[in-house]
Amino acid sequence: QTQGRVFDGPLLRADDLRTHFRTERGTVRAVDGVSFTLDRGRALGIVGESGSGKTILSRTIMGLLPSNAVLAGSVEFAGQEILGMDTKQMRHLWGREMSMVFQNPMVSLNPVMKIGKQIVEPLQIHLGMDRTNAVATAERLLRDVRLPEPTKRLGQYPHELSGGMRQRVMIAISLAAEPDFLVADEPTTALDVTVQKYILDLLTALQAERGMAMTLITHDLGVARGRTDD
Repeated sequence: QTQGRVFDGPLLRADDLRTHFRTERGTVRAVDGVSFTLDRGRALGIVGESGSGKTILSRTIMGLLPSNAVLAGSVEFAGQEILGMDTKQMRHLWGREMSMVFQNPMVSLNPVMKIGKQIVEPLQIHLGMDRTNAVATAERLLRDVRLPEPTKRLGQYPHELSGGMRQRVMIAISLAAEPDFLVADEPTTALDVTVQKYILDLLTALQAERGMAMTLITHDLGVARGRTDD
């Protein structure tokens, strides 16, 4: 929402977006003049080979860049310029407005924290839920992402789950605060082929069910063609 009303323009707009990095060997132009718009409820495929800047593009939009990044252009979310916002400002958007599913769930999940706690804490922080309601919601989220025995999973650690199960937990965490926009950054990289299809089908179904906007980042043209609008 913007100034008390629902913003009726594109949910996300990037205009001549550039992300460069200062390094000892000179400037690296990771993202160099990208423009696009994304409406609510639509899915946008971002396709390119390894090293082409797909992940840096998504991290630029999410505000997840190292200090040596030099930014130019514009990124508007619901009519608000967000490019260059600091962590404190972006924290108000993360979770509730925009969320991200990362490539490797084993790296993204805390290995020494039970699954339940990793879902419950964002619910308490972003939505102000008490513990009882947060635990019930966490169990429902695991059911939503088709994870078998959700009550049991809440009490387990990441290493006790398969790769596909861990990625479903990551999707559940990313959806916990019901964001308007989801970034799926090559979400099936570490999974075998049959599990890849299941996770991609699940993401597509959840995006449609919840009416979210989504960017699906991939190196596979076939994946983008079959699961995105543009």
